[in-house]
Amino acid sequence: MSTPTNSSNYPHPILAKEGWPFIGIAVFLALFIHFLGGFGWALPFYIIAIFVVQFFRDPVRDIPSAPNAVLSPADGRVIVVAKVYDDYAEREALKISVFMNVFNVHSNRLPVDGTVVKAQYFPGKFFNADLAKASEQNERNALVLTTPDGQTVTSVQVAGLIARRILCYVGVGHVGKRGERYGFIRFGSRVDVYLPLDAMPKVAIGDKVSASSTVLAVLASTNAQALPEVETEINQTASN
Repeated sequence: MSTPTNSSNYPHPILAKEGWPFIGIAVFLALFIHFLGGFGWALPFYIIAIFVVQFFRDPVRDIPSAPNAVLSPADGRVIVVAKVYDDYAEREALKISVFMNVFNVHSNRLPVDGTVVKAQYFPGKFFNADLAKASEQNERNALVLTTPDGQTVTSVQVAGLIARRILCYVGVGHVGKRGERYGFIRFGSRVDVYLPLDAMPKVAIGDKVSASSTVLAVLASTNAQALPEVETEINQTASN
């Protein structure tokens, strides 16, 4: 049975404001070259402009209304489903990581309803975001949220090999709704989500997910018994 959805409130443009300068420059350059040398000379620049526009697209998404659902904070591919230690909230946790390539939407959304109780930026390296060491060594920005029923969820934006700019628009004390747009990462990256160990994952490594639309996991009710531990599965390329 399909999960009922509610259309998200989308007060921002369908082309992310973070991309307006890049889109403007790309389109202007293509038109300028077209004016000077004709369509043939301008064609590569039109292709670049199209790529820039598609990179900064920020489409409207429906938000699943399933109780306790943890939504994907980003578009991309699941590369980690693992039991790990969450350094940001200082606990054992279920980690689910989503890798965004340059063709994915790079707007980031809150995975759950909750209050931001911790926000911290970490400078770092720019390894390929597909590698496990990127979670610990790359530039990143972490938010720790407490849900209305007291559960802890951590969402970490991680810069990648090409991505060199993490943008986060919320801080400590912000009360957010799942699916709410809270940040952006330019040109390829990942988002790590850390959940209570009794959360039930609904995705597997290799699955393609969409921000705000895909349910990554379901949080256990606070009065429910813990579910079995999740077997650690980490991308094998991360050992380098």
